[in-house]
Amino acid sequence: MPDAAVSNSMVVLIRHAETEWSRDGRHTGRTDISLTDRGREAAASLPGRLAAWSFSKVLVSPSARARETCEIAGLADRAQTEEGLLEWDYGAYEGLTTPQINEQRPGWSLWRHGCPAGEDAAAVGARADRVLAALSAADGTVAIFSHGHMLRVLGARWIELPPQTGAALGLSTGAISVLGFERQTHILAGWNLLQ
Repeated sequence: MPDAAVSNSMVVLIRHAETEWSRDGRHTGRTDISLTDRGREAAASLPGRLAAWSFSKVLVSPSARARETCEIAGLADRAQTEEGLLEWDYGAYEGLTTPQINEQRPGWSLWRHGCPAGEDAAAVGARADRVLAALSAADGTVAIFSHGHMLRVLGARWIELPPQTGAALGLSTGAISVLGFERQTHILAGWNLLQ
């Protein structure tokens, strides 16, 4: 669970923009692919959309798609790479769509079953908890550039719910979400914001 000592700062989550695999619904964990032209065009709106915040810290996944989104957003010069922000490791299901996986394993759910030779929700949740614990010393608003499933787990853990709860937090490419506080309570102050 998130450390109660986390300051009352906001955490702004930015999902990377569109890639070919995200567009096609393919599980893209550790495969390092770039943004599509459409993704780059969409990411070009990020500097304006993020202008309301002054970031004291910027963290980015090592993946090219997250780093490219961060660069287009104009924050790459301040970004620190954070291994814990890598996408869910889909193992044997890397590159497959959910319907393709269900042909092999009827009834499969990423959130309930995880991935052979990859991660399950508990493992991703543990990584999310480590990232959130590291933010306890942050002073000011933090920007995080990462991936759909990882950010959904971060959102769930921020509000002290099990990582599997991320299943209910849909997140579009290029979306911004805000983790904040209401008094001392961790809240989702904004989720899947596309404008």
